[in-house]
Amino acid sequence: MAVSTHSVPTADQLPVVVVGAGPIGLAAAAHLVERGLEPLVLEARPSAGSAVREWAHVRLFSPWAEVTDPAAEKLLAPTGWVRPDGAGCPTGGEWVEKYLQPLVAVLGDTVRYGATVTGIARSGRDRIVDSGRDEQPFSVHIRPADGHEERITARAVIDASGTWSVPGPMGADGLPALGEKAAADRVSYRVPDLGDLAVRARYAGKRTAVVGSGASAFTALAHLADPAEDEPGTHTVWVLRRGIGASTFGGGEADQLPARGALGLRAKAAVEGGHAGAVTGFRTRTVDRDGDRLVLVAEDGRRLDPVDEVLVPTGFRPDLSFLSEVRLGLDERLQAPTALAPLIDPNVHSCGTVYPHGVGELSHPEQDVYLVGMKSYGRAPTFLAMTGYEQVRSVTAAIAGDREAAERVELTLPETGVCGGAGLFDEPDAAQGSEGGRCCGAPASLQTGTGAPAASGGC
Repeated sequence: MAVSTHSVPTADQLPVVVVGAGPIGLAAAAHLVERGLEPLVLEARPSAGSAVREWAHVRLFSPWAEVTDPAAEKLLAPTGWVRPDGAGCPTGGEWVEKYLQPLVAVLGDTVRYGATVTGIARSGRDRIVDSGRDEQPFSVHIRPADGHEERITARAVIDASGTWSVPGPMGADGLPALGEKAAADRVSYRVPDLGDLAVRARYAGKRTAVVGSGASAFTALAHLADPAEDEPGTHTVWVLRRGIGASTFGGGEADQLPARGALGLRAKAAVEGGHAGAVTGFRTRTVDRDGDRLVLVAEDGRRLDPVDEVLVPTGFRPDLSFLSEVRLGLDERLQAPTALAPLIDPNVHSCGTVYPHGVGELSHPEQDVYLVGMKSYGRAPTFLAMTGYEQVRSVTAAIAGDREAAERVELTLPETGVCGGAGLFDEPDAAQGSEGGRCCGAPASLQTGTGAPAASGGC
């Protein structure tokens, strides 16, 4: 009796699946191409850079020289592409138009759109099974746009899907405040584009609460100060879970990313100019209705005056649901890789300075699966694109078997110039940064290896 057979591809014939076609996912694909490996980028939405497109109106902290990946630039060079002026900081829209779209065009069919990843596992092995586990390729389950199910076999997986789809809630306990979901028509988790007349009309002449103390909250405060200049009744209530101190507004002129420092100063000017009033130590428990307006109620019973709109830029979280069958080593607080978590933990420091890292900090008990980019930071903030580019350079080298390159550092990162050191809660005796304003054990200079990017420009 004849038995039909078919050849099974070997591991080196299988693609490396990259989840997400954002800046870091596309950079991973470029590095894989440079290494002679086949990438397959799976993007759930109909275009690349979908998250960036949603904040197209927001300007990056970093100049062009720091938001384009070296391997991607090499891939683009034969097309005649030239990096825009390295000293200028692009908006999200400019980043997409002048860099991500040309890069996607070069990558061509290696990027697949409308492909939602629903699960990743070892072929024939759930997370319990040890036997022969490391020898099995990955089984990547996807749901294409037409709704049918499909399975792809991969030699390795790089998850660069980011955190944009899971914004943090208003509630101080990490859960939505009571009434928050019911008030969804008046609550937004994104920085509004006030250049859009319809969006501007939603906030102009209104009273808006901004909940949060990070860069996105600064951006919202700065943007809302503009209509306050010429639209009577426009006012912002800035709701902070902690107090205001010397480092609340960031590093200012000491920040090595001038645009980041300037943003904090703009937010400070909005408060000092009377366009925004700050309410400190306010941890939201409930969102009540007062007619067509909302009233925020704190854990300690305080009630704010009614507001028309609420912006909640309180950060983002990783979606780990499709990774339940692979063995990840994640910090129990941040949901970041365990070796990376101490470097970025806001309970320990608030400066955002983290030394360059790669495969050593990003490895998991499951071999050949990596979380990179914003997703690698879990719930921690202050991620820079150039950090992600260094991450994918390292992990793609590891996948290719070049351990020496994987473990080599090829990056210099700018510092914030200041560190509050108090972490997530104000502590009376919290350290205010170590000698020279640095903290976190980061040395004064981290310029090692080769290929360090140009110094930050003054955007």
